[in-house]
Amino acid sequence: MDLGIEGKTAAIGGSTSGLGLATARALIAAGVRVAICGRDPERLDKATQDLGPNAYPIQADLSETVQAVGFIEEAQGILGSIDILVPNAGGPPPGDFASTAIEAYDPALQLNLLSVVALCKAAVPAMQSRGWGRVLAITSSSVRQPINQLILSNTARAGATGFLKTLATQVAPDGVTVNSIQPGLHATPRLESLYGGNLEAAAKLAPTGTVGDPEDFGRIAAFLCSVHTRFLTGAAIPVEGGVYPGLL
Repeated sequence: MDLGIEGKTAAIGGSTSGLGLATARALIAAGVRVAICGRDPERLDKATQDLGPNAYPIQADLSETVQAVGFIEEAQGILGSIDILVPNAGGPPPGDFASTAIEAYDPALQLNLLSVVALCKAAVPAMQSRGWGRVLAITSSSVRQPINQLILSNTARAGATGFLKTLATQVAPDGVTVNSIQPGLHATPRLESLYGGNLEAAAKLAPTGTVGDPEDFGRIAAFLCSVHTRFLTGAAIPVEGGVYPGLL
């Protein structure tokens, strides 16, 4: 399917590995020029080589608001404009209520909530002025069904989802859609770290009997950034292999 976004530009957070990298690859395959970012220069260089000439690397730590804004400003300078924004960042450390100190919440909120706000504040106004834009945040299925050992992620990403839903209603008249995509158990370095490398144990939790392929996730994300989704906004879309049991 032609996504209708050839020639457009994108900025993707946390895109040196996992789902961010897969989303970058799918958007580039659709003809989009993509600014990618990460904290580690070696991983950033490796991802750039992997993605090819339409990937533009920018080193940034999105947990720092100044650097998140700087990522967008530098991406705008390189690409000329940003048509598609994909807020994404790695997850905070695991832990439950008893084991998680209150001091751990501020860094988690910076990483998974305030980075989303900062990226949107920096990128969305220009989309509004041009009359077209796509914002697609990568959050987590834990927004729908909190995960006991991920209390920091549950808290921060739920807040980000509320922000995105509010933003969607306010920029929709300007041709900008705002959605989030909620991954479940995908074969990423994050999942491997949470399960000690035992992805077979993770796969048993899904009705499909498998963990998700990041490349499949990337293609779904790219579609949600396409011209075909002009009437889809304010949505939080689960991509988790049927793990979540609820109707809503």
